[in-house]
Amino acid sequence: MRTVALAGNPNVGKSTLFNELTGLSQHTGNWTGKTVDSAEGEFYYKYNDYKVIDLPGTYSLISNSAEEEIARDFICFHDYDVVVCVADSTNLERNLNLVLQVLELTDNVVLMLNISDEAKKKNIEINESLLSQLLGIPVVKATARSGKGINALLEEIHLIATHSKKNEAFKLSYISPIEQGIRIISKELPELNVNKRFLAIKLMENNKSFNESLKRETGFDYHDSYKLERAVNRAREILIRFNLENEGFINSITSQVLTKARETARLTVKKTPSKKDRFDERLDKIFMSKITGIPIMLILLGFILWLTVSGSNYPSSLLKEFFDFVELKTANALLTVNIPTSLVDCVVHGILRVLFWVIAVMLPPMAIFFPLFALAEDFGLLPRIAFNLDSSFEKCNACGKQALTTCMGYGCNAVGVTGARIIDSPRERLIAIITNSLTPCNGRFPSLIAVISMFFVSNSFLSSLILLALLVLSMAGTLLSSKILSETVLKGVPSSFVMEIPPYRKPQFLKVIGESVKNRIVFVLMRAVAVAAPAGLLIWLLANIKTANGSILTDCAALLDPIGRFLGLDGVILLAFILGFPANEIVIPIMLMAYLAGGTLTDYSSLEGLREILVANGWSITTAICFCVFCLFHFPCSTTLLTVYKETKSIKWTALSVLCPLLLGTVCCSIINVVI
Repeated sequence: MRTVALAGNPNVGKSTLFNELTGLSQHTGNWTGKTVDSAEGEFYYKYNDYKVIDLPGTYSLISNSAEEEIARDFICFHDYDVVVCVADSTNLERNLNLVLQVLELTDNVVLMLNISDEAKKKNIEINESLLSQLLGIPVVKATARSGKGINALLEEIHLIATHSKKNEAFKLSYISPIEQGIRIISKELPELNVNKRFLAIKLMENNKSFNESLKRETGFDYHDSYKLERAVNRAREILIRFNLENEGFINSITSQVLTKARETARLTVKKTPSKKDRFDERLDKIFMSKITGIPIMLILLGFILWLTVSGSNYPSSLLKEFFDFVELKTANALLTVNIPTSLVDCVVHGILRVLFWVIAVMLPPMAIFFPLFALAEDFGLLPRIAFNLDSSFEKCNACGKQALTTCMGYGCNAVGVTGARIIDSPRERLIAIITNSLTPCNGRFPSLIAVISMFFVSNSFLSSLILLALLVLSMAGTLLSSKILSETVLKGVPSSFVMEIPPYRKPQFLKVIGESVKNRIVFVLMRAVAVAAPAGLLIWLLANIKTANGSILTDCAALLDPIGRFLGLDGVILLAFILGFPANEIVIPIMLMAYLAGGTLTDYSSLEGLREILVANGWSITTAICFCVFCLFHFPCSTTLLTVYKETKSIKWTALSVLCPLLLGTVCCSIINVVI
């Protein structure tokens, strides 16, 4: 039985081709030691049996993710007869990056230009004869979903698999120091069932995962050969001499691949722009410009936040009125059946009040922010935001996709943490998870807006500008923390991030809103509710268990007061943040409860009245500034922390996600307190 491997980028129709070739003769499982699904099938052609392996979709063989490792290791170490590279005809340049890397490993390649009918509709013409000549491999135009071109593809597979046809595939040439290193290492390499040129490149790169795969698959370790180890060290010394060590080496290799892909696509692809293409180009000149891209991004974010905050006030008030009514009726009902007053107070004014408060304050902003965010994503704006911030995150040795997870955090940090799954590199995914709580979620906006309006400006427009400045500060904190993490506990080289910029499209309103409600709003709310009830009980007990100085709540505030003063705050504020761990929305109500020595959470009737209470308890401009900064940079809420643990399965990384923002907030507030 002959073996055919299908390789290609995600979403190029590879699985459709697999189904077309194999029909019902297929099964799925897991790759050994990996959680990525494997798919195998069989077909019969010209008296030969063929086994088809559907490799995971990947943009590159420069391994950073489990998918890339599987594709790389299979093509590098396993036995097969043909690799079919499936490419999207509507975006050939991007797909050629992977094709050129596969050609480094084997000559037995067929390039299938899939979705050729869609390319024709978009006025895209590909000269497959010239492309075949340039790459030295057969090129077949096809459309897997309709079966068009499949017979021609089968014939090319058969000719190569039966050795009736031999390719002379194109091989990339790199800059002189790298080529010199390849020659030095290749001379000392033993005969293995591995492409020597590719093996030499990987040994120069010192890719840990590849070295492990090499030893696992072949039993070979280059450290066991004195001559080979010396050759590898000599090659690396050459790279160091030309400043090509570490990321410099990767960047040089990647740059050559991208340049060749761009040049090949320019020679073989002819596109007549449609009206929509020209419209998209004009929009991209605005949204992706170095001059206008980031300012427009900030304006858009400010607009979404303004809609979220202003639009959520009325429904939040209605919900609170409804819950106040429920509280009253519940208390009366419990008293009617002779439940002790203290127990009623604990259940209604402790557990239920905190629970209802969290729902009333969290639900309306989430119901506005997440659908707006999802609509912007569906329209095609979020990938462009990631593009604008990509270079900033890359300089911090992080991934450009972290820009997307950071933006998700503006709605809820827990969603930003789960959104980090889009980042392939485990190291970069951890950086995104740990730093996400540095982004202020919608639960912190009411507190920030209230303090800004009371102590700085009351004008809504100017308040929005100050809030936007705080968001820029939070982004700076995210970048700084990402850089520090990448240079210390999460040291590493940034992965190559192939940015896929989709066309602008009309958002699917009903579908997008439905998925936002199901996957984000309900998800976050359920986790918040799970921790709000026990937190309500704890807060009520602290406020109602009396001591010589008043209550446990006032004693704890007094105990924390020296630390609070050092940070430009006070013990009550610090305790409010600690007890606000279930949800940031209850920080100010807890402060009021402590300042007024009340036994339950207290609402404030007006900002002016709240300001008078705060000033009477020692608040100043410095206190207000430190409060805003600490509101930006402090430990994540319980929902986010629970999500971090579920995503990382590690107490170590969960603890670091607490320490990272808390340390940054402590340093910033202490400096502000000394300077101002």
